[in-house]
Amino acid sequence: MKIAISGKGGVGKTTLAANLVRAFANRGLNVYAVDADPDVSLGATLGLPAGELAMLRPVIEMKELVDERTGGGGAFFTLNPKVDDIIDHYSLRQGNIRFLRMGAVKQGGTACYCKENSFLYAVLNSLLLDKDDVVVMDMSAGIEHLTRGTSRGVDVLIVVTEPTRVSVQTAGVVKKLAEELGIRRVRVLANKVRTEKERQFIMSQFKAEELLGIISFDEDVLENALAEESGLLSGAGVMPGIEDIVEKLLREVTRR
Repeated sequence: MKIAISGKGGVGKTTLAANLVRAFANRGLNVYAVDADPDVSLGATLGLPAGELAMLRPVIEMKELVDERTGGGGAFFTLNPKVDDIIDHYSLRQGNIRFLRMGAVKQGGTACYCKENSFLYAVLNSLLLDKDDVVVMDMSAGIEHLTRGTSRGVDVLIVVTEPTRVSVQTAGVVKKLAEELGIRRVRVLANKVRTEKERQFIMSQFKAEELLGIISFDEDVLENALAEESGLLSGAGVMPGIEDIVEKLLREVTRR
């Protein structure tokens, strides 16, 4: 199963991604946790060792490796470099979880980053199209890491929102971008819902079939987020209802 997660900053998408990684791993599945949002750290939210995370370079910044696999520093380079060995060799492993940091897609205007982007997309293609394991990818709201090619491998895109007008509008924009990329299954998850009024607001903004779930605000989740080191993998600050979300995902994806 390949899951991509997006949403406006601060809505809790990284917390959701980490909780999904933990839930699938606890079921005995091999899980690739992919941090594709340069502004936050999925690894820290999971509670992976800080020292090891500090040493893990983003894929797109591995210049020597990029040059080696794409054919050096000239104008001509390989568009589909061999990368199948990179995912395991350059990821951080803890139990049956492998953590990989993508880095930001390079934008035009400063230099030609064609090689680096081709390398990054080749890694994503390998993850989303070639791997049989669970992949959970934490992305920014812009979903720049997904192209028409890589989107073919995404089983479901989860757009996380809070019960506010601005957050819901952002969710709508992300949902439209995903549909334009050809992602067939886009679901919305409302997070940090505190009151019945907020719940009703969410239900008024999305169709029932669009909603993956509504997660209530939880003090333990907040406390874990404020802690110096996350204890999520050992059971601290688990999102309420996460097992129900996993069950729903399994039913939806296996039903296709």
